Amino acid sequence: MRPPRKYTYTDALQRMRRYCAYQERCHKEVKDKLYTWGMDTEEIGRILVQLIEEKYLNEERYTKAIIGGKFRQKGWGRIKITQALKSKGIVSNLINYSLTEIDEKEYRIKLKELLIKKLNTLKAEHPLAKKHKMARYAIGKGYESELVWMIIEEILLESE
Repeated sequence: MRPPRKYTYTDALQRMRRYCAYQERCHKEVKDKLYTWGMDTEEIGRILVQLIEEKYLNEERYTKAIIGGKFRQKGWGRIKITQALKSKGIVSNLINYSLTEIDEKEYRIKLKELLIKKLNTLKAEHPLAKKHKMARYAIGKGYESELVWMIIEEILLESE
């Protein structure tokens, strides 16, 4: 394994500008990248401040982008999104505030679509087994269990 490449402050700042311009980044991702480049803590702090001042880094913007992408593209629920953001070092207040951006009606529709899609993939099994597989799938995607069970009952009532 080759040693980390040591960049000058100016080079690292310029590279970080491109890195952050390419897609939204959180502070933790930038710090981790700078540490792998062998930058010291003081330089990392200066670079972070500069990127924030130049609006390359913005935790709120990052959080909203992640929430939108994970919910709309991957079909994740609030619980899984929250866990992913916490693993990136985003504070709970910002996560909770940003999660309010998800429309409740849209959230339920997405969950219902996921559950119907899952139901259609299940072979002829005992109805109770189908329910449990559907619930396990949706809960694994990060949806709240009470809501999952409520929507499952709704789907099954409609299909009768």
